[in-house]
Amino acid sequence: MAKLEQMVPGDFNTVLNRLTTGILSGSISASLEDQADFVFADGRMAVRVFERYSSLGGNRLTMTLLVSERGGQTKVTAITSGGSQALFYKLNTFGEEAFLKKLKDLL
Repeated sequence: MAKLEQMVPGDFNTVLNRLTTGILSGSISASLEDQADFVFADGRMAVRVFERYSSLGGNRLTMTLLVSERGGQTKVTAITSGGSQALFYKLNTFGEEAFLKKLKDLL
């Protein structure tokens, strides 16, 4: 598992759209598996779950992306998972880290 949390400048919708488009165009096998949007009295939040194939690990990986806005501040949180083929522990996280790097480059 790899994780990224970062406050980012910019409008919530602009940030969300840029990240979504960038992740999907960053890999031929990337797909948006599901999404959820929430609006609160003092903010909003969007959850996106992406998946892609990792040729290095020979398996599929997921990235859960959370973009939240409150008080005019936008925060991005992303967690990747699924990058190992081991039964009881992770042998590698190369694919997960590479998937997360795509997001870091967009930020």
